[in-house]
Amino acid sequence: MYDCIIIGAGISGCSLAFELSKYSGKVLWLEKNNDVADETTKANSAIIHAGYDPEPDTLMAKYNIRGNKIIPTLCKDLDVPCKNIGSLVVGFSEEDDRTIEMLYKRGVQNGVENQRIIKQPELSVMEPNLNPDCTSALYAPSACIINPWQFAIALSEVAIQNGVELHLNEEVTSIKKDGDIFIVNDTYKAPLVVNCAGVMCDHVTGLIKKPDYKITPNKGEYYLLDKSQGNMVHHVIFQCPTKIGKGVLVAPTVDGNLIVGPTSTNTDENDYSTTSAGLKIIRENAVKSVPNMKLQENIRTFAGLRARSDTKDFIIGEDKDVHNFFLIAGMASPGLSSASAIALDIVRMMQEKDYFLNLKKDYVSTRKVVRFKEMSHEQRKEYIEKHPEYGRIICRCETISEGEILDAIRRSPKPVSLDGIKRRCNAGMGRCQSGFCGPRVQEILANELGVSQLDIVLDKNGSYILCGRTKEDGDE
Repeated sequence: MYDCIIIGAGISGCSLAFELSKYSGKVLWLEKNNDVADETTKANSAIIHAGYDPEPDTLMAKYNIRGNKIIPTLCKDLDVPCKNIGSLVVGFSEEDDRTIEMLYKRGVQNGVENQRIIKQPELSVMEPNLNPDCTSALYAPSACIINPWQFAIALSEVAIQNGVELHLNEEVTSIKKDGDIFIVNDTYKAPLVVNCAGVMCDHVTGLIKKPDYKITPNKGEYYLLDKSQGNMVHHVIFQCPTKIGKGVLVAPTVDGNLIVGPTSTNTDENDYSTTSAGLKIIRENAVKSVPNMKLQENIRTFAGLRARSDTKDFIIGEDKDVHNFFLIAGMASPGLSSASAIALDIVRMMQEKDYFLNLKKDYVSTRKVVRFKEMSHEQRKEYIEKHPEYGRIICRCETISEGEILDAIRRSPKPVSLDGIKRRCNAGMGRCQSGFCGPRVQEILANELGVSQLDIVLDKNGSYILCGRTKEDGDE
């Protein structure tokens, strides 16, 4: 018997597991994939929004503002890259100027601090590569950029260290209730269940009742540009939002690249494809903001899914029909920005029901990661003397050592894929996108896991890289 079962290990599930792990209680955490942060959390704009965009008096507005204050400190505690660079919503016309004024007033109502409207020539001084036709912008200095998957992984590592029991490769296919006790997958029992299943939230709710909301997966496609373009802008650059979203953005990443996108297309829960039509939309719109960036310096295109609810807001809290069945659903943007604040509120709701009342005296709340490329030459020399594996560079693009890869494999949750390694320590994240280091990482991972290289996958289960030897011994 458990005290709580969490379904889903994206940023919502990771944030909740982290917060619950601070309290006495037995928590089971179920995830259908072979790793945490392997859906929406691994493919998004990586922005902690300031909070001017959500409609006032919505859950999105409430939790975005709170999350914006919480997450930078959490990232510092967990040694996760997070940079407070601020954002600009740029306008090109009188109509855009009116939208910017509206967003400013909305930000004031929501509680965004220190935002202001700026005009030329100050705008061009702040961003020299911005289109000079930009007439005004809303500047929100509290916006941040982050590494979202490393944030989720860090939260999960600490949660597990504090005693949360994570079961990967465990898709939830049934939820029943026997009196006050939930029975999940005909095996696991608990008085509390929290549905954090992302684009599948309505499907999971449908296992216990008829859902009174609908989630529509909405695909966003992106370009990731080489570090040669990383200094084209110094803030997150948005265009004025429309009914379908915040528009195409151009932003630095915490690793020094430039991210450009996304699109907005309703799709199904398994569609992570990029399309020539979608990428064309990005190109045509992005150059309106930053005309001189070189999109031909692209090193990767990718797509992520937003979990858009027909309620047009987050769905947070206890289900109105099923006692002690909690929802963290509809987590489209600003879901990443809001997840930590929502987790704290869900814990509070449980405590009002007399669960998770006793704070552990010795819970872990911090984490430290060794990043070889951030060390000075003297620090590297000293560290290699104690840990020789750090003297072998595996990923040349990102200067990632064998020691960092081994550390990533030996932490829990243990990665079992090349992308799982990439998300933890950036091996394969650079210009060649694993072209050079991929085979070596695959060999290290297979050796550490005690399996054949044939068993190592690129990402999700079934995404095999090798199918056999090209020439067996004795073949001519």
